Amino acid sequence: MKYIALFIIFFSSLSYAEVNLVKVDKSENKMYLYDGDEIVKEYHVVFGANPKGHKQQEGDERTPEGMYTLDYKKEDSSFYRSMHVSYPNEIDKENAMKRGVSPGGFIMVHGQKNWLGWLAPIMQNFNWTDGCIALTNSEMDEFMELVKVGTRINIEW
Repeated sequence: MKYIALFIIFFSSLSYAEVNLVKVDKSENKMYLYDGDEIVKEYHVVFGANPKGHKQQEGDERTPEGMYTLDYKKEDSSFYRSMHVSYPNEIDKENAMKRGVSPGGFIMVHGQKNWLGWLAPIMQNFNWTDGCIALTNSEMDEFMELVKVGTRINIEW
């Protein structure tokens, strides 16, 4: 009974959290949701096959680094639910233009590939996206509930 009460208290406190920052540590495969200075949720996440370093161009399988905004939710993608990261910003576009390449885009926080959610216990053990940030489907449901459009996301190595 004691554990049930603790479980209820923990999850009811999550529903009252006002997440104002999502922080991603690529070197640790971790994502943290912050309410002020307090971490209210931690997730294990995975990235593209080439995670170290800032995204330079389309197809490099890197996740961008820096401060961005989660600017819209997408419910009808090839992946179980998603939220868009505002990459590329103006600096990203300028740097890519100087190098004569496309910066890429459509970077998302998302769940598993549609109809393959049952593979999450395996898929979340290695970097498999093209540069997005992947969660399990149940974690993605929780993320979409806790994180509002317009929330800042800080991605770093």
